[in-house]
Amino acid sequence: MSNHMTRRRALMSGLAIAGGAAGGLAMPTVLRADEFSRRNASSFVVQNWQDHFDDLGVATIVSDTQSRALHYWSGDGKDYRVYPTSVPISEELTKRGYTKIVRKKVGPDWTPTASMMKRFPHYKYMPPGPDNPLGTHAMYLSWPAYLIHGTHDTRKIGRKSSDGCIGLYNAKIEELFALCPVGTQVRLI
Repeated sequence: MSNHMTRRRALMSGLAIAGGAAGGLAMPTVLRADEFSRRNASSFVVQNWQDHFDDLGVATIVSDTQSRALHYWSGDGKDYRVYPTSVPISEELTKRGYTKIVRKKVGPDWTPTASMMKRFPHYKYMPPGPDNPLGTHAMYLSWPAYLIHGTHDTRKIGRKSSDGCIGLYNAKIEELFALCPVGTQVRLI
C-alpha cells in the first residue's frame, strides 16, 4: 500500500494508521467522521517520528507543508494525532527544518512582521480577540516570528494561506496546546 492516502479514502475504508512507539495501531483524531471537513480536504502522507528524530523527547511534532497536516506524538508514544493545517502561501515564506516550542500563550496578540508591512501597509497591531489572526492559542517556535497557532478564519485550513506560520482550527490548537509542553521538538518538512 502506498504511503499516500486521502482522508476520504481512509474514512471510507476504516483503516487505522500504524503509530506509536510500539508500532501498535492508532487512528489519528483527524479521521473521525464527525470532524471531517470536505471543503478544505487534502490528502496527507503518513509520517513516522523515527524518520525525523532519534527519540520522542517530551513530545514531537512533524508539520508536513506539502500535505498540510501536523502530526503529533506524545513523549511516551502512546498518543498519535493528525491535524489539518494552513501552511505558508509561498516557498519564500516557508521555513523548513528543526525547531522547538519555546513559549505558549492563550489569547495571543499579533504584530505584523516587516515583510507583511511592505505588502500590506494597512496592517496594524491587534490585541487578543475574535479578529486576531493568531486565533485563541499560539505556540512560539525557536525561530523568530514562526508560530503554530489557531485561526478564526476556517477557510484557511487545508490551504496555502499563511505568511510562514502553521495554522489550525481554534478547537484543534486548544487541544494541541494542552498536549505540548514547552520543549516539544518540531520539524517542518
